[in-house]
Amino acid sequence: MDIALLLLRVVFGVTFAAHGTQKLFGWFGGHGLAGTGGFFESIGIKPGYTMALIAGAGELIGGLLIAFGFLTQLGAVLMIVPMIVAIMKVHGKNGYWISEGGIEYNIAIIAVAIAIGLAGPGMYSLDAIF
Repeated sequence: MDIALLLLRVVFGVTFAAHGTQKLFGWFGGHGLAGTGGFFESIGIKPGYTMALIAGAGELIGGLLIAFGFLTQLGAVLMIVPMIVAIMKVHGKNGYWISEGGIEYNIAIIAVAIAIGLAGPGMYSLDAIF
């Protein structure tokens, strides 16, 4: 079970952290703070640049906390909150399936983050060490 949690945490956490770097730095095909901030402004999230910074930092930090199994419940919250905002501001009106721009991916992220938060990070984690 601990190896399974380690695998899940590392893949899921690093992927989510990378998503945050798209917002912050424009890495991996992202739009960086200026582009993300402009998009946020266009959907009514203001001030766009500041909110992009907060969202990107939260995703990066949350993903890394999950990956390392450190402050795991906080990491889960930092993954869940932006997904709820994404559902409310972008994807909710498009139905369920991601192929239609819907909430499918957001719901999957929320479910995995809740599961990791409830199960805990397992033995191979910084939380277990501390």
